[in-house]
Amino acid sequence: MLKTASSTAPNDERLFFWVAVVLATVFGAGGFIIVFALNHHEATAGIKLDHPRQLVNFALTDRTGRTVTRAELEGKILVVDFLFTSCGLTCPEVNRRMAEIQQRTAGRPDVRLVSLTVDPRTDTPAALMKYGARFGADANRWLLLTGDKAVLYQLIGTSFLAQDADDPFSNMPGNFLHTERIAVVDARGQVQAYFDGLRPETTGEVVAEIARLRK
Repeated sequence: MLKTASSTAPNDERLFFWVAVVLATVFGAGGFIIVFALNHHEATAGIKLDHPRQLVNFALTDRTGRTVTRAELEGKILVVDFLFTSCGLTCPEVNRRMAEIQQRTAGRPDVRLVSLTVDPRTDTPAALMKYGARFGADANRWLLLTGDKAVLYQLIGTSFLAQDADDPFSNMPGNFLHTERIAVVDARGQVQAYFDGLRPETTGEVVAEIARLRK
């Protein structure tokens, strides 16, 4: 999300998270410290937008090699996350949430999951195919998208996340803020809320948000 007067706390939480990871690496306290950091990374559920965001037009490539456009998703409720396949800590955790959401929304044809790579140079359709298989992603319901970097960054930056080139704690290409979040988009293409993908509770919260929007 864009920075607001309340952005100090999320920045502090990001600092805490990466300090915990460094300590785990240096002192070998791995499992406990990393799990503690993941569970305390961002306690707020259902993070509301500080200004309206709308899904913009795009044409990207799915892991199967086919072109996916904004029009294909018209009238669908979308659950969107952000990844790069070489990410070894936060991305797998967030995509475990996505896999759980996929399972809990089975039989709902109006719901689609969408994963957008922030590293299209590395994340080819073949790389995303392998990554999707790791999480049991159904190609008909969970789209893993790559494509032209300018198109991806314009979509992510306009419709979902702010960028901060001066952020020393950004761990993903593109310097997007809050890439650990999962966004929920309504059937009209309006982003309704963000959820912290590092929290186990997020699965149920996203499913509840989808149920609210389906009403």
